[in-house]
Amino acid sequence: MNILIIGSGGREHTLAWKISQSSRVKKIYCAPGNGGISQVAQCVPIEATDIPALINFAREKKIAFTVVGPEAPLAAGIVDEFGKENLKIFGPTKVAAELETSKVFAKKMMRKYGIPTGEGEIFARPQEAIAYIREKGPPLVVKADGLAAGKGVIVCRTVEEAEEAVNLIMVKKAFGEAGNLVIVEEYLQGEEASFIALTNGDTIVPLIPSQDHKPIYDGDKGPNTGGMGAYAPARLVSPEMTAEVMEKIFVPTVKGMKEEGRKFQGILYAGLMLTSDGPKVLEFNVRLGDPETQAILPLLESDLIELLESCLTEDLSQVTLQWNPGTAVCVVITSGGYPGKYQTGKEIYGLEELAEEEDVIVFHAGTTLEGGKVVTAGGRVLGVTGRGSDIREAIEKTYQAVKKISFQDMYYRKDIGAKAL
Repeated sequence: MNILIIGSGGREHTLAWKISQSSRVKKIYCAPGNGGISQVAQCVPIEATDIPALINFAREKKIAFTVVGPEAPLAAGIVDEFGKENLKIFGPTKVAAELETSKVFAKKMMRKYGIPTGEGEIFARPQEAIAYIREKGPPLVVKADGLAAGKGVIVCRTVEEAEEAVNLIMVKKAFGEAGNLVIVEEYLQGEEASFIALTNGDTIVPLIPSQDHKPIYDGDKGPNTGGMGAYAPARLVSPEMTAEVMEKIFVPTVKGMKEEGRKFQGILYAGLMLTSDGPKVLEFNVRLGDPETQAILPLLESDLIELLESCLTEDLSQVTLQWNPGTAVCVVITSGGYPGKYQTGKEIYGLEELAEEEDVIVFHAGTTLEGGKVVTAGGRVLGVTGRGSDIREAIEKTYQAVKKISFQDMYYRKDIGAKAL
């Protein structure tokens, strides 16, 4: 079968790498792809949100199945439009994707269906948000309602920081229309974990839990990014905790979405805070996490295409996932200056040397090919994943590999996975 993957980041490179291992797959296309994806798929110069062009391409190339990586095309209703053309596509509909595209919608859903989350209020006017901030006092979290590439959530330790966050989002419009509404909510204490599951809208099949590292600097300091690294499985999520997350969060969410007339088929991701009162939802996403995917899929031994297809066509209750018993760690390498201003076009060295490593995979995020050379083309450039029998070995293999890569002004965190030790 011919497969089309939509997107251009590290998550999409990981999807292409994993899907290419399926005996059922004849050819993989990726739109628009990147410098690394071109090694396992044919990259097509169509933007991820150009839905009419993607539909034409899927028809022309007789694509049997399309897999959507990022949130933007899901928010634009790509699944609905492909469905109208009887083209098979994996992902939630536009109204189901609102769980991610509107934090306000997600907050209202959680309140309505009793899903544990932080206390907070929704505001349409900056002065009302600021009055609430002064009344409650820090620490607080200020969130833009809409999509902001992982940067619309600001943790504030002082009243001044919280007021500044409201002004940045609502007045200066740093994230555009995404900042028309904000949520100001309590700062939850505990350990963060990423919990991701496949669902057909009735049955839910969890993947192994993982832990992302969002802030730019070691020790979880500095502003949030799209993700600086991850490891899986996150042992802090015990089997008992998994059962609790399923019972209190995933089952009522999937059931609630069906009751709202927004049946959810696809990937449901909950960013969780494991508090002393149990797991609470920080946010929902409606696609695989990035960089969590780069740590999870290298441990999956089942055929990914069969799993994704069964979400749409078969009874998921019959599905059992096979996992490698080890651990995987992904370290993200960024351009200097990210998540602020950064330069691109820097040649990347050392990739050839790592191509032969058995337990190391380099996933490309922001790269492109120029005259046969791989150069930087984004903020998050590469995700280096190492597999080991345990977390210590996986960390060691990953950082040994990272040290073999170089480009001007490159940056990475030195403590990914350290929390698990």
